[in-house]
Amino acid sequence: MADSKREIERKYESADAGLPDLTGVTGVAAVVDKGVAHLDATYYDTGDERLAASSVTLRRRTGGSDAGWHLKFPVAPGVRDEIHAPLSDTLPDDLAALVRSRVRDGELLPLVRLRSDRDVRHLLDADRRLLAEVSVDTVHAERLTGRGGQARWTEIEVELADGGDPALLDKVEKRLRKAGVRPSASSSKLARALEETAPGKRRGTAPAREPVTAADHVLAYVRTQRDAIVELDPAVRRDAEDSVHSMRVATRRLRSTFKSFGKILDRTVTDPVGDELKWLAGELGLDRDREVLTDRLTAALDEVPDGLVRGPVAERLHSWSSAEHRGARGHLLGVLDSRRYLTLLDTLDALIADPPLLKAARKAPSKPIAKAVRKDFRKVSGLIRRAADLEPGTDRDVALHEARKKTKRTRYAAEAAEPVLGKRAKTMVKSMKALQNLLGEHQDSVMARQALRELSAVAHAAGESAFTYGLLHEREEQRAVRVEAELPGAWDGIKDGATDL
Repeated sequence: MADSKREIERKYESADAGLPDLTGVTGVAAVVDKGVAHLDATYYDTGDERLAASSVTLRRRTGGSDAGWHLKFPVAPGVRDEIHAPLSDTLPDDLAALVRSRVRDGELLPLVRLRSDRDVRHLLDADRRLLAEVSVDTVHAERLTGRGGQARWTEIEVELADGGDPALLDKVEKRLRKAGVRPSASSSKLARALEETAPGKRRGTAPAREPVTAADHVLAYVRTQRDAIVELDPAVRRDAEDSVHSMRVATRRLRSTFKSFGKILDRTVTDPVGDELKWLAGELGLDRDREVLTDRLTAALDEVPDGLVRGPVAERLHSWSSAEHRGARGHLLGVLDSRRYLTLLDTLDALIADPPLLKAARKAPSKPIAKAVRKDFRKVSGLIRRAADLEPGTDRDVALHEARKKTKRTRYAAEAAEPVLGKRAKTMVKSMKALQNLLGEHQDSVMARQALRELSAVAHAAGESAFTYGLLHEREEQRAVRVEAELPGAWDGIKDGATDL
């Protein structure tokens, strides 16, 4: 079973003088010598280094206090999430799953071997609690593929203790800088090893070309959403908070972009990809919709006076939510391991590498992109007018839901347009977000009432009172009525503010 922790550390070039005295650092009461550990790590990646390209590291290490398999994902500069699994001869299945969105059908090969002599110090406070671990690492790197060479260097690493105050790192760095020690130019040992052991001169990443054409801007947005899906995959597998929702939003943004900018990217090519994105969003939504409904119904139940709660309503809601989550969770993991999903990722890569450009794609971006956003906004306007003409009930609910979907699409198109249209697009994004939230409140009420009817029927069949479910249903219905009453005024303000685009 894999364990995870957040690793916060900084690396420095080590001068010949070694580690300076750190006992004077504010808050550090003692520096304790923990001896030298001998570490031997083999780093794995695909032949084309897909993990390294994402700053992800996967290694098998012996020696030290945490021998085993380590998988690290970047979070921010100097911050990584590390997943640790016990030492074994082969890569554990749960770690293999976490790199699948990047590796896919590629073979993981031993890429670099790092042997390090780690001279460790512990920084302790006055109560002998660990504040940070400081080490001087003498590293021997050896590339295991091709005609790569070897490299040697010494570095200082300062890792914050679990739950420690990041401000301590600033204080330690101040002392190191005074002693002439400077931050490392490499983000990790592996990055430095790849640079220094590459056969010949290692090719750096070419600087990204500034977007010029309409296609450049649209594809930049497409690329960002593709990257989000790939990067969120491990978080979804680990059931990280909000990861499912964020991945679903990325799939929707991608699909909406293909539709909105159909004069730039050929829809005969992108529509089939959009269909697969719709499938993925639907699979992700099975669990996300449960989360939203559970939070809404739980909050609504908390507002009901105790005397009006008849029967085990909270318990039944919890059981319903837990059962739904378990079923959806297992199903979603199967989706992420499916051939269909991995093929979709490959298809997105191929589309970005060789985009299906139409005539407008090569034009200056302002006119074709603004035109696409205005077209989407007109569709929203038509749907709002249609819903206003309908009587309250199912038909209006459906019409407002369609308006909400088109509102999201317009918002995403305006997001893609922001680098081109600036403040005008930003205003549209803000307006569409406000409208989306209002229409989302209405749709959430529709879905909550449906769930309450189902829960009520189950409770009634079990001989329990359905009174509280009916009360909650009535309150949800009144919420929808209030939204419908607010909509005309809100729409007038949004419509007036969108005329500048």
